[in-house]
Amino acid sequence: MPSSKALRADAKRNRDKLLDVAHRLFTTEGITVSMDEIARHAGVGVGTAYRHFPTKEELFGAVMVSYKARLVEEAKKWLRHEDPGEAFFNYFRIVIREAIANKAITDALVGSGLDKDAALKEVAGDFWSELGKLLARAQHNGSVRPDASISDIRILLVGILQAHNESAPYPERIVSIICDGLQGK
Repeated sequence: MPSSKALRADAKRNRDKLLDVAHRLFTTEGITVSMDEIARHAGVGVGTAYRHFPTKEELFGAVMVSYKARLVEEAKKWLRHEDPGEAFFNYFRIVIREAIANKAITDALVGSGLDKDAALKEVAGDFWSELGKLLARAQHNGSVRPDASISDIRILLVGILQAHNESAPYPERIVSIICDGLQGK
């Protein structure tokens, strides 16, 4: 697919509309939403959807690359925070809160099977890398227990997302228990 700069104005509008609608539908319904449904909600033909995104995986990847890039930038901001422990735990809570509110993030973090997109893999790697830096910084100052690994954090994130009931509110008590268990000293 040519870059969006090379697209005609109407084609760019259609592509942007597809991305916006896909983001909204992936947020509420997860990755099970069909390309036909996305095209219908965007007001374009399914052929137009497939011209821009030959597979649903590519469309999901484009949506998630944008979202995860924002999470990476958020992590970088927290890396500049003066209190490493506060930075780690605040970011950890932000990721959980946003993932619970957005079914597509949950699907991406728990392993949706839509992981063939190279750009999505790269941004996901950046996300886990930045979270790992926050973790290491918090461990270095004693705020997080020294034996917690990024693999442990990933399991905790995935576990809470898989266990969370969509109709339940944000699981503040459970997140607090997890954070208490991660505390250093």
